[in-house]
Amino acid sequence: MKSYRDLIVWQKSMSWVTIVYSLTSKIPESEKFGLISQIRRSSVAIPSNIAEGYGRNYKKDYSRFLQISRGSLFECQTQIEIAINLGFISSEDCKEINDLSIEIEKMLNSLINKLSEN
Repeated sequence: MKSYRDLIVWQKSMSWVTIVYSLTSKIPESEKFGLISQIRRSSVAIPSNIAEGYGRNYKKDYSRFLQISRGSLFECQTQIEIAINLGFISSEDCKEINDLSIEIEKMLNSLINKLSEN
């Protein structure tokens, strides 16, 4: 593996960000500096931390950044659920993103576990 860009979990998390930006465009403009900003920042943190951790020279550092990435994923999932509860977006709009988030979560867990085994 030559780059973090080769990691499927990074590629999927980049797709996640694109979907999140599209989804948040449906949230009212009044939430621009509130929920929209929070959701977008936490989504961007997912691939960013995967990439930053990959660039570290130590497995423990890499694992820690993957854990931070997983935390950002959970944060974003929660914020999207809040947007649904507030009626800003529908559950139907979130089907694709929910499926992708489960996939990313499993991949992060697997990578974290692999790093802790070695």
